[in-house]
Amino acid sequence: MAIDLNKMRSKLEAINNRGEKRDSAFWRPDDGEQTIRIVPTADGDPFKEYWFHYNLGKNPGFLSPKRNFGIEDPLNDFVRQLFNEKTDSSIKMAKDLMARQRFFAPVLVRGEEDKGVRIWGFGKMAYQELLNLVLNPEYGDITDTEAGTDLVLKYGKPAGAQFPQTTLTPRRRTSPLCDETLGGPEKCAELLENIPDFDGLFTRKTPEEIQTMLDEWLAGEDEGSEDVVKYDSKGTTTSVDSAFNELMNA
Repeated sequence: MAIDLNKMRSKLEAINNRGEKRDSAFWRPDDGEQTIRIVPTADGDPFKEYWFHYNLGKNPGFLSPKRNFGIEDPLNDFVRQLFNEKTDSSIKMAKDLMARQRFFAPVLVRGEEDKGVRIWGFGKMAYQELLNLVLNPEYGDITDTEAGTDLVLKYGKPAGAQFPQTTLTPRRRTSPLCDETLGGPEKCAELLENIPDFDGLFTRKTPEEIQTMLDEWLAGEDEGSEDVVKYDSKGTTTSVDSAFNELMNA
């Protein structure tokens, strides 16, 4: 039987759309002020915490199996062994590769409600600020769909600062998530039903995939330099040639 080209086109379109949907699920603030609303989730906890590995060659960030799921994580083991080496170069590499924590929440951006609920990723200081607001009895449940609180988010790099900063200021008055101009309770229900699924948003690698990525990165890093000291996946120093041979004979 000949290949069904229509099915092949459908498969390709589904793959492409999957990537677009993942990208559109995230929101990043522009410089300046924007107003947002933290949206309630079914589990009662709108704030999600994940650990990511970065800086492993050209690979984008991916979830740490150890820190997120308590399972084998070759890169986490490698980082620990690098710290145990206690040399300046091994500690620097360990800090580059160690898992980093990131925080996320579903938000509705005022003025962009037509884009639906999106996921905002932020750092520790913004997270602490959000938790303080949530625990402050003066504001109550800021995610409440009828009497919650919008937040004015100011984002940007102050003069002389190395990194951008986020500040959050609650509105003085409570408000519904969706007033009548946005469609009222029916629109609100639709938004809550279409909160992006956190489990499908982030790249999850198996321990075997991570080991392969690590081995390939070690084999290819700083290739051509005779003076470079490398580290193998067991955390011991090795030359570039030794690292490559170890990979080929594994």
